[in-house]
Amino acid sequence: MIRVAVVGCFGRMGSAVVDAVNAADDMQLVCGVDPHAKEAEYPVYASISEAIAAESFDVMVDFTMPSVVADNLRVALPAGIDCVVGTTGMSNDTLAELAALAPAGTTLFYAPNFTTGAVLMMQFAQAAAPYFPEAEVIEYHHCNKKDAPSGTAVRTAQLIAEARDFESAAPGKETEIEGAEGARGALVDGVPVHSVRSMGFVASQEVIFGSMGQTLTIRHDSWDRSSYMPGVLLGIRKAGECEGLVVGLENFMA
Repeated sequence: MIRVAVVGCFGRMGSAVVDAVNAADDMQLVCGVDPHAKEAEYPVYASISEAIAAESFDVMVDFTMPSVVADNLRVALPAGIDCVVGTTGMSNDTLAELAALAPAGTTLFYAPNFTTGAVLMMQFAQAAAPYFPEAEVIEYHHCNKKDAPSGTAVRTAQLIAEARDFESAAPGKETEIEGAEGARGALVDGVPVHSVRSMGFVASQEVIFGSMGQTLTIRHDSWDRSSYMPGVLLGIRKAGECEGLVVGLENFMA
């Protein structure tokens, strides 16, 4: 039985993780961590330090804010607790620095997206990238998302750039008219990325490839946070089998 603590247990994602863990036959929800404590059917602590002092658990799951996650990891990882993180906005250097705090046998698993469809979308985009001279990423999220572009969009652009041995020749920021700077999007490793924030979206992304006389569009849509839960549970199950920093759900989908 995998013993789990969920940070931000009363938030939108945290609540979904609590429900998914409770429904899993091989997991036990030991406690939640949330500074806005309220009555629950399980123990809830105001901080991860309090939770570690009072309970014993194998995995910490955290989908809160980047600054909060970093502080939580600085406590949980040295204590030998495997950590599953879905909060975007942290750099690879920061993740590596935090993972180095953990003793041998402890895992920091980070994924910019926990939906299996989004992972496949990124892999398909990487496979297509060498064959199309142009590529752009458009991502759509709800209006309360805290970072732009999304971690998924950044990772997709990075994978496209890694798969190429050339740079796009499409018009870039030099074509933006005065007063409309940003019209060509943000460049992530040379790939234009555009962020849409609006009510009505949960998480969607499309990658548009172009070459002479053709386009290829790869799109993924998440309509509900439940779409993340199979990937979160997979991360919880696999974290104990790894060590050090592991980035990306694709590492567990083989």
